[in-house]
Amino acid sequence: MARKTDIPGRVVEAALALVAKRKWCDITLADIAVEGDLTLAQVLGAAGGKTGILSEFARRIDAEVAKGTDLGDLEQPARERLFDVMMRRFDAMGGDREGLRGIVAGLRCDPVATACAAPLTLRSMAAMLECAGINSGGVFGLVRAKGLVAIYLATLKVWLDDESEDLGPTMAALDKRLAGAERLIQRCCPKPREPAAAA
Repeated sequence: MARKTDIPGRVVEAALALVAKRKWCDITLADIAVEGDLTLAQVLGAAGGKTGILSEFARRIDAEVAKGTDLGDLEQPARERLFDVMMRRFDAMGGDREGLRGIVAGLRCDPVATACAAPLTLRSMAAMLECAGINSGGVFGLVRAKGLVAIYLATLKVWLDDESEDLGPTMAALDKRLAGAERLIQRCCPKPREPAAAA
């Protein structure tokens, strides 16, 4: 639970609590203020709007994953590092699954809100690449981040309905999609051949 002085955290918690019971599109900032025992001015100051609430939630999850990242452990293959990072992300979101179900359902019915949320997801996936020791900068970094967005959203659908204790279905879905992306990269960007030895 967010500390009393952590107004952005309380706004996020109130929004997630409400969306677990009501449609995201029907929730107003005033509703969130009442749920969180806050003033409307505090909600506006902390988030600005509902997209700002989603941004604050994503930022906190990004930070939680980054906190558990060991920058000295970069000897594992990139795919394994990324798998670990993404599973830690799902673990970090575990306590808010009901609220996230409501948000995802709401975004599916609201193209404008979905368009506003898209840059937040891209930013988070760039952060996840960096947590895995993979460069997210430049054109190639943007392509990597967009590819990871597709993998994340596909796996998220599985995770939202995964009630297993070990998240086996989620891990299997994530591993399958990462393996597919790895194969695609290998086909599109094959390693250069070694120069032939001189006769």
